[in-house]
Amino acid sequence: MSLTLERDSLAALSLGFSLFGSGGGGSPHLLRLLLEQSDDWPIEISSVNELEPSTPCFAPAVAGSTLLFSERLPGQDAFAPLLESAERWLGTRIPAVCSAEGGGMNGLAPLLFAPGRTVVDADCTGRAVPSLDQFSLLVDEVPGLIVVCDTGANGIVLVQSDRPADIEKMVRSALVQAGGVGNVLVAGFTIDDLRRHAIAGHLERALELGETWMESSCRADSSAGVIGGLRRIGAGRVTSIVQDLDDEHVHTAQIVGERGEVCRLIARSEFLAFVVDGRVHAAAPECLVAVDPLTSEILEATALSVNQRIEVWSLPVDDWWYRREHRLRRVTPAEYRLAGLDIARPDSTRAGGNDVR
Repeated sequence: MSLTLERDSLAALSLGFSLFGSGGGGSPHLLRLLLEQSDDWPIEISSVNELEPSTPCFAPAVAGSTLLFSERLPGQDAFAPLLESAERWLGTRIPAVCSAEGGGMNGLAPLLFAPGRTVVDADCTGRAVPSLDQFSLLVDEVPGLIVVCDTGANGIVLVQSDRPADIEKMVRSALVQAGGVGNVLVAGFTIDDLRRHAIAGHLERALELGETWMESSCRADSSAGVIGGLRRIGAGRVTSIVQDLDDEHVHTAQIVGERGEVCRLIARSEFLAFVVDGRVHAAAPECLVAVDPLTSEILEATALSVNQRIEVWSLPVDDWWYRREHRLRRVTPAEYRLAGLDIARPDSTRAGGNDVR
């Protein structure tokens, strides 16, 4: 079933994608401001089941350092050279666009292409992820994919490889050449590929989640338990932020809980695990959300500070990640060489998690 997205829905949709960002993926705020200035409203969002299966599709994204994003605001024109290169390589126009990433700023990126392309309610992650090889189409090794990206100074790189790790490494090198952040476009797939290898309906879910969070009068109340699928799993004061000795990109916020419990919120560019008194209460691919209880601001992993009071919420991701073992392996803490933090199934999270050894 199609969805008609109004301009007034942008605030709730942005909030929903922030919640699915799990502390990463960049703030949707700037893209939201860009879209609010557009005259192309309302926007029709199509279901994957409404379109011809053979319809070609592409997924745009901003990749690299989200801190540098504000210096290079994207628009449809910024992606135009990448899309032109992809269509020239594939020899056909690509009429449909979907989300490459279902959390953070990139959830809004397909809306930049309305009304010239058909916006499809599907994405390749269902949450924010740090690497291209964690996109669902690459995780499932869909054949024929291409990735096009900026290199800076109007340069473009197009990569086609059967090995997702190669795509990640080559595109990451191009982004470094571009100054640390750039536009990326994934193509070479169809609507049928999205049906079998992506998360359908996630935009609508993000919109509903954002609306529920905005409407809830108790979201900053310490008595709140569950809001729209979000589950409050901890709260307290950050006493220290410690960098991992083996991986400088991993840091842990030590938190004294409301009842004196010792909590740890472990992150890289996204939050990866929440531990209470040595027991894992939630871990990726489940989303972890840090919230300022005074302002209800959703906090990025890089925004935590000592003596700050926060609430920690968990949010289940789409079951797509749990249907195949090779998918789950790509997004658990073990993927980042963090031992003892994995939770195999969503029901084990509800049961209290695993002990840290």
